[in-house]
Amino acid sequence: MSSNEQRRQAAKSKLERQLARREEQARKRRTIAVTTTIVVVIAAVVGVYFLTRSGGGQNAAGTPSESGTEQPTSSRESTVSIPSERAPSPSRPEPLPAQVSCEYRSAGEPAKPVDPPENGEVSSEGAVDATIETNRGSIPVTLDRSLAPCTVNSFVHLAEADFYDDAPCHRLSTQQLQMLQCGDPKGTGENGPGYQFDDETYSNIDYGRGYLAMANSGPNTNGSQFFIVYGEAPLQSDYTVFGTVSDEGLKVVDEVARAGHDGSFSRAGGGHPNEKINFEDVKISS
Repeated sequence: MSSNEQRRQAAKSKLERQLARREEQARKRRTIAVTTTIVVVIAAVVGVYFLTRSGGGQNAAGTPSESGTEQPTSSRESTVSIPSERAPSPSRPEPLPAQVSCEYRSAGEPAKPVDPPENGEVSSEGAVDATIETNRGSIPVTLDRSLAPCTVNSFVHLAEADFYDDAPCHRLSTQQLQMLQCGDPKGTGENGPGYQFDDETYSNIDYGRGYLAMANSGPNTNGSQFFIVYGEAPLQSDYTVFGTVSDEGLKVVDEVARAGHDGSFSRAGGGHPNEKINFEDVKISS
């Protein structure tokens, strides 16, 4: 073999050794990186385990948070800002006929045994006074048939059947949407009276402090759940307004709101009130 050929062969062998060393070094670096990542992940999992075992995985109210939701950062929300002025009384842009037809459709199992109201014509004139007695005080409300006659008829029916007795208000929201939601006797927000009825909304509703409105899970799914607006409520006109809450009642709701919530409904917004509020009775006065 010529000297030139020997030099080329030697250079080729040297290059192959260098490439092999570089590949081995790269492989070791990859192995170290993967090992480090695994160690970090294991450490994080162990940390979360001990955090939850020491109480960090429960909300401030002492009940398990919803799976996958954010955990609360504080047990009380002392910075809740509540407007002092009531919103203008709600009114329809066009009045309803003196009588309207109501249909209450079967929808699953009721949270408590109750029959639906009778289908048929109901009056859209006048108002009904009611008082929601709670462990925090009385919440007088006025139910306005001119706004939502079928809704008022259903609320009165459920109240007289004691459906709301012992029901907790399960959801409080304090930021952007400021409301207290009630009406599920089981307190989960997933239950109703075993029937549903249509929305009684109208365009350009400006929800505000003092409004009483129906909660729903989509169009025409009203049941027993409703919410009390105590502050701001930048909502679309998708929720049936059926009355107003008195100043006396708003003071009760304000106190619950100032205590904050546990953050357990972070997907929907808000959580269980830190200051528990339960219905003891709903009295219909007229």
